[in-house]
Amino acid sequence: MSILDFIVLFGTLALIVGYGVYKTRGTQDLSDYLKGGSSMKWGTIGLSVMATQASAITFISTPGLAYESGMAFVQNYFGLPIALIIVSVVFIPIYYKLNVFTAYEFLEKRFDKKTRLLGAFLFLVQRGLAAGITIYAPAIILSTILDWDLAFTVVLVGMLVIIYTVSGGSKAVSITQKQQMTIILIGMIIAFGYIVYYLSPFVSFGEALDIAGASNKLDTVDFSLDPEKRYTVWTGLLGGLFLALSYFGTDQSQVQRYLGGKDATESKMGLMFNAVLKVPMQFFILLTGALLYVFFVFYQPPVHFNLSAMDEVAYHQKDKYEKITSEHDDWAFRRKVYALDLRDALNNGDESKVSIAKHNLDSAANGLNASRQKMKDLITSQDESAKTKDSDYVFLTFILKFLPVGLVGLLIAVIFSAAMSSTSGELNALASTMTVDFYKNIIKPEGEESHYVKASKWLTFVWGIIAIFFAFWAHKSENLIEMVNILGSIFYGVILGIFLVAFFLKRVGGSAVFFAAVISQIAVIVLYNTTEIGYLWFNVIGCLGVVVLGVVFSVFDNAKAAKS
Repeated sequence: MSILDFIVLFGTLALIVGYGVYKTRGTQDLSDYLKGGSSMKWGTIGLSVMATQASAITFISTPGLAYESGMAFVQNYFGLPIALIIVSVVFIPIYYKLNVFTAYEFLEKRFDKKTRLLGAFLFLVQRGLAAGITIYAPAIILSTILDWDLAFTVVLVGMLVIIYTVSGGSKAVSITQKQQMTIILIGMIIAFGYIVYYLSPFVSFGEALDIAGASNKLDTVDFSLDPEKRYTVWTGLLGGLFLALSYFGTDQSQVQRYLGGKDATESKMGLMFNAVLKVPMQFFILLTGALLYVFFVFYQPPVHFNLSAMDEVAYHQKDKYEKITSEHDDWAFRRKVYALDLRDALNNGDESKVSIAKHNLDSAANGLNASRQKMKDLITSQDESAKTKDSDYVFLTFILKFLPVGLVGLLIAVIFSAAMSSTSGELNALASTMTVDFYKNIIKPEGEESHYVKASKWLTFVWGIIAIFFAFWAHKSENLIEMVNILGSIFYGVILGIFLVAFFLKRVGGSAVFFAAVISQIAVIVLYNTTEIGYLWFNVIGCLGVVVLGVVFSVFDNAKAAKS
């Protein structure tokens, strides 16, 4: 990166952090610190909710996922608009009526303390792990750009987020997220525009879509009933619905964003903002990835997008490296020629030549994949612990190698902004839950407001350190965006089941739902480790497990009580 890029990068980050700290300095009231004083309007809520979910992982990993396997991942979000409508109608009025700081306070009012603590504990485990992944994602970028040690970079990124999250609390998070989300959306549009611009000497936008479609990168809808398929219409509408319902309705990192609204109407409008825009935004990011595939058809792609891993192999096994690279470059040249053949055949309306060009394009793609696999095997032979899945580096490679000076710094700032906004929201929610549901509820029930604010700040710092440790575990994941959704699916279904019982099954008591939740959570973890079921189904399995077992245990409890 150039000096100008570094100025743009660090200048943007410094302005965002400084602005958030300045606007929220001196906060000593617990409601102000944890809920932003309940003064935020729907626009701030909507952008804050979107920014908390759209982490750096979204903007690093999602384009790479589409580049590698197409746009089917968008089906994950098909149930999201329905979920947000349900949260607005059912969850928000109850939270506002009870005037809670966390979603889990409601569980004690409805059931008992142990059920509240179980719900809070499951959230802390899941969100703590996820926070580590959202720290790891931007650390990949910085370590790649500056050639810094990844461990050092993880610590640096984590500490940067901790500083302004501790300083300003929920309001600082929401205020900075509004600025960050604006920068993120502008940056992604600019990147998309440059991809189309670079492709224009070879193909028009429509022709680029034709080539992406012929390469199976635009397949967005799959009606398959195979339960082992990760992304289908049914996993999106059912599993995605349960996932989004639990995430937006019971995950404190989201609940805290909209509980900071001036009133319930502002909160509902903030969620409707996401219901309308979230799916198109994800579609746009995936489309960017699909076009990146076409871009690297016409511009020489590396054999492996993790260039630092390639450098190690090139140094230690030069002959094998050069042989595989030469083979890869030959296939890449053929693929480009076949793509141009397909363009011409489509423009001429010659169906026979279209069929031949598609066949040749598939053959070249298979040849490229074979050479890429050889390079992955070579990397593993050099370092058995090396991560060979490189889809998380695809978009980053485009930014660093092909964008003009200045814009590189802006796009990297965009990804860092996404990382800071999402991680800060997570740390703030973790500290809120720990303060309200555990510290204030069990350890020190009577205390001054300023004391709880200080406790929340310290707990934010502690959870930040824990998240940094979790980040070192994240390198084991194959694709970061999928790993975040897998983590959520393992825990969210059970948490959602507890809340649905609380809302709709008034005769089910605390002990029944508590043991139903424990058993269902164990069952989900066992199924995840022993089967190949698509992970979105775990949201449905966990939720239904809690509801069904809760009813069964309640019937036994009532029968036992009647006999006594």
